[in-house]
Amino acid sequence: MRPNIILGITGGIAAYKMAHVASSLTKEGYNVDVIMTESAKEFISPLTFQSLTHNSVESEMFTPPANRDVKHISLADRADLFLIGPATGNFIAKLAGGIGDDLLSTILMATRADVMIAPAMNVNMYNNPVVQKNLEILKDKGFIVLEPDSGYLACGYEGGGRLPEPDVLVAAVKDMLTPKDLSGKKLLITAGPTRETIDPVRFLSNRSTGRMGYAIAKRAKARGAEIVLISGPTELDPPEGVQLIDVKSAQEMAEAAVEYFPEVHAGIMAAAVSDYRPIEISEQKLKKSENDENLMIELTRTPDIINELNKIKGSQKLVGFAAESEALKVNARRKLLEKSLDLIIANNIADENVGFASRNNRVLILNEEFEYQVAIRDKKEIADIILDELKSFL
Repeated sequence: MRPNIILGITGGIAAYKMAHVASSLTKEGYNVDVIMTESAKEFISPLTFQSLTHNSVESEMFTPPANRDVKHISLADRADLFLIGPATGNFIAKLAGGIGDDLLSTILMATRADVMIAPAMNVNMYNNPVVQKNLEILKDKGFIVLEPDSGYLACGYEGGGRLPEPDVLVAAVKDMLTPKDLSGKKLLITAGPTRETIDPVRFLSNRSTGRMGYAIAKRAKARGAEIVLISGPTELDPPEGVQLIDVKSAQEMAEAAVEYFPEVHAGIMAAAVSDYRPIEISEQKLKKSENDENLMIELTRTPDIINELNKIKGSQKLVGFAAESEALKVNARRKLLEKSLDLIIANNIADENVGFASRNNRVLILNEEFEYQVAIRDKKEIADIILDELKSFL
């Protein structure tokens, strides 16, 4: 049965973004009903949403219902989730005060479904103490309030108050409706590259962007798990609600992993950790020498994080990754056994258009009892496949 999403559109210029949200959710297989305030219809036509969702758009409080149901009660009852966006300061005030003077506000008073609020307004309006107090009231009542983006606003101001981009809103809806099958579990996830300092401006590193580890953290959080994310340097924004531990070197990552591993149910080692570091770090920038064509830097091994965790491992499960350029299955299976892993995810870094810096990947998932190849997919989809396998161990 398809989940029922009700989009509540109020009177703000950002209402046009909700057309993309309605279209995307419909394509994803959700049944989408749209309820518009009278002010919202001044910014975008109901016909737009009707065409995108294939459902009639409701806005009138007193029009006769299509059947014998009471309109605002029947809509409230069949909703699995509400998303109100853009949510104006006026509409937020009505919700906080329990006022039901139009169809949308009345339905929200009658629903037992979760309600997500996406405020969008002028930055000064958003920062107004009254608006902020009303948002706090809604949070205390159990409403989920999404933080607005910052940037150029339609009124010409710069600052907070922008409605998040449609893809962000769609992802928030999908996360809310994701079954919480990892509730009660705590996971440690490493992600990104490490950097091994040579001098004040140079370091050894690799091409990892952290996308895979961050995707696993985000999907695990959406599925109800508590997350400790130990991340090397990356440009990615951490998933909301995770405990982020920023590190740079392999040594720092190992120390953090050993500290937090005893309190988790499983460790997912998705980081691309440098295998070597310089024995000596120059306090000053290394200069080119006119007499020497070559610069010699002596390296030593960095800590093997999985080996360190195995020393203190109790009932926890360990998931490793293997980035290989040849003999993928052979090398992955050897690493699985040598490092006493419960599961290993291997990918061929020689593959074009997947792996490092890509949103997609192609992986081989192995343990002692099975193996299967996952065709090219978005890393978020692969993250869920990995979590499904881990869940069977937990």
